[in-house]
Amino acid sequence: MAERDRLERKLLRAAARAIEDFDLIGEGDRILVAVSGGKDSLTLLRLLQLLRARAPVKFDLVAANLDQGQPGFPADVLRRHLESTGVEHVMLRQDTYSIVRRLVPPGKSTCPVCSRLRRGILYNAAVELGCTKIALGHHRDDLVETLLLSALYAGALKSMPPKLRSADGRNVVIRPLCYAAEEDVAAYAQALAFPIIPCDLCGSQPHLRRKRVKRLLAELTAEHPAVKGNLLHALGKVVPSHLLDRGLVARLGEARGADPWLEEGEGESAGTCGDDAPLVPLNLAGVPGARDAE
Repeated sequence: MAERDRLERKLLRAAARAIEDFDLIGEGDRILVAVSGGKDSLTLLRLLQLLRARAPVKFDLVAANLDQGQPGFPADVLRRHLESTGVEHVMLRQDTYSIVRRLVPPGKSTCPVCSRLRRGILYNAAVELGCTKIALGHHRDDLVETLLLSALYAGALKSMPPKLRSADGRNVVIRPLCYAAEEDVAAYAQALAFPIIPCDLCGSQPHLRRKRVKRLLAELTAEHPAVKGNLLHALGKVVPSHLLDRGLVARLGEARGADPWLEEGEGESAGTCGDDAPLVPLNLAGVPGARDAE
């Protein structure tokens, strides 16, 4: 009991800080909580219930589960759990399983197609139910794994934002667990004996890139326990002058009314050499081979 209470306090602090930092929940919000039956979404629902009881603003919760037609999906198990929480809930059903199986070739990841179909259904359900926001259970590890996946396999620096307005402007997605560590979420779900329902569609795919990145992070964390926390911190401490996005550097320079080649805090690092030296424009005209090296 003491360990469960400790985990609960830790997770509540993480969620409350994320809500405050990114203005995730406001007065009068009606929040659709997407509950898949996994440890993350079940923990999210529980924490939002606890926060609602003590929050300075009033907001409502609607738990929504989507049965995607996977064979053997135990919808009744999840329905009974949702009923036991006392939260308003809806059980949606739409056979996206057959669509995914038809569209995705054998050996390829089903996640992109599956998640897009699921997201569209939840977006529509949120509008129909009069919900102002959709809460998803992505945690710290999801964010840092997505950062590495994006950098390694897509060549872009991005992750899952804590707050996102959909392209059509109808929905706002929030991730209150973005500061929470997966190991804490897993331990809390186990302590409360949540009826965990695994995903037999993507969970049965052994060679997913996300699983490879997760293993890599586990190895690095074994060597240096702060790795995941540092990656999360890096997402909130971007240094534009040390990146290669020319549009970003140009906008940064225009905003300051200064030379975008000069880094912020130049005086502090002026005179240094090596990787930390401030970038300055070089005149390479007339230098043999200079153009080939650019």
